[in-house]
Amino acid sequence: MAAGIEASASSRKPAGAQAEAEARSTAPASTGAAASGNLAASLRDAAIAAFLAGVLGFFFIGLRTDLAPGGLDIRARWGAWLTSIAIVFVGRLALNVFVFKAAHPIGEGMGAKLAGLGTAVPGLGKWLARVLFVFALVLPFFFTTFFPGRDRQFIDLAVLIMTYIMLGWGLNIVVGLAGLLDLGYVAFYAVGAYSFALLAQYFEIGFWTALPLAGLLAAFWGMILGFPVLRLRGDYLAIVTLAFGEIIRVVLLNWYNFTGGPNGISGIPKPTFFGLELDRGDDGFAAFFGIEYDPIQRFIYLYYIIFALALLTNLVTLRLRKLPIGRAWEALREDEIACRSLGINTRNTKLTAFAIGAMFGGFAGSFFATRQGFISPESFTFLESAMILAIVVLGGLGSQLGIVIASVVMIGGIEMLRNLGFLTDVFGPGFDPVQYRMLIFGLAMVLIMVWKPRGLVTTREPTAVLKEKKRIGADMVAQGEGH
Repeated sequence: MAAGIEASASSRKPAGAQAEAEARSTAPASTGAAASGNLAASLRDAAIAAFLAGVLGFFFIGLRTDLAPGGLDIRARWGAWLTSIAIVFVGRLALNVFVFKAAHPIGEGMGAKLAGLGTAVPGLGKWLARVLFVFALVLPFFFTTFFPGRDRQFIDLAVLIMTYIMLGWGLNIVVGLAGLLDLGYVAFYAVGAYSFALLAQYFEIGFWTALPLAGLLAAFWGMILGFPVLRLRGDYLAIVTLAFGEIIRVVLLNWYNFTGGPNGISGIPKPTFFGLELDRGDDGFAAFFGIEYDPIQRFIYLYYIIFALALLTNLVTLRLRKLPIGRAWEALREDEIACRSLGINTRNTKLTAFAIGAMFGGFAGSFFATRQGFISPESFTFLESAMILAIVVLGGLGSQLGIVIASVVMIGGIEMLRNLGFLTDVFGPGFDPVQYRMLIFGLAMVLIMVWKPRGLVTTREPTAVLKEKKRIGADMVAQGEGH
């Protein structure tokens, strides 16, 4: 019996990246002819990539259209077009020479080295998490002290990043833990925002009273979505959730008498501090505590609200992972048939995942409404769902820390494009990098997927252990495909 198992195990052949890595490790030392052949193939591949980039970028980069009194004004930007082709050629050639076709690719073994660092320094991860938590706790005062002229901009960016962290953690319950691919998560974000806005408009309910109600309504709609998709898996599940998100957006757009339609809802009240408004009034926050009023106080207060909500989301998620419901989610993610054979009620497991994930999305939507003061259906498009899902996937499915890193890199990186003035020296004075943020965002996703196909954080901690708690690789965890 054991011999048969060993024979079957030895007959298995690796595939994909693992096969390429083993082939490189077992291959003999490359000769000069083989090296020149690899270089020729790399040059040919880089030339093809540059040609495709030139064809695709001709209308996006090479030509620029502006509205003019007599119609469209078309201007050619050959310098920017040729520069983009050269960048693609050099980048593709560097990837082929140093990564794809190299005997020892750059970055090979980096994961093992990082894991070895964590082993050499016991408790490094916990201390790093504590340092990051303390830094996040004092972040607004860090900006007001060292960047007094741009503190409002940086705190507002921190609020935006923290919002996406909370949304990523909420979607991680559905996709990362339960393995249910959800492309319509923005629908619950919209339900939470409109719930608070409508409650404040028709019933004059404040933020702290409407916040739990918005979360409960979003959880209710999460269960409504969960019932029709109980028997769906994979791509079919993704299509239905995508349709659900679009249905919610179209309803908000067309139900004019109730939601305001494309005009949206304005005048949404701001959150108060135990009934104290953060304004210049005599009964405001500053006057009550006898301090000088500063408009930055409201932004700091908003930051700590979303920080507390995100922290609540993280704590609840970590706690649920250790409970039977969390282990049922992970069992469902690995294999639904085996999950049923263990006697787990897959229907209730899926519904709880959708409901709890939607509840946190509703909380984030309610905060978004009070932060903006105005909402409209244009704020809840499919692009938002794609952005949140990209954060979860790039960070690493099931990884809480990876979502934080991915949110900071993606959201903060896109906003930092506004400060990259040196790009105008390369592409010309009329170049605006913000207009190409989605192109740069897609390129960054491709690079991360090539470098880290399982996400930025490629290790997982099992929720149940027998004797010793050991980290496992992300390749041992099923992806969120709705199995």
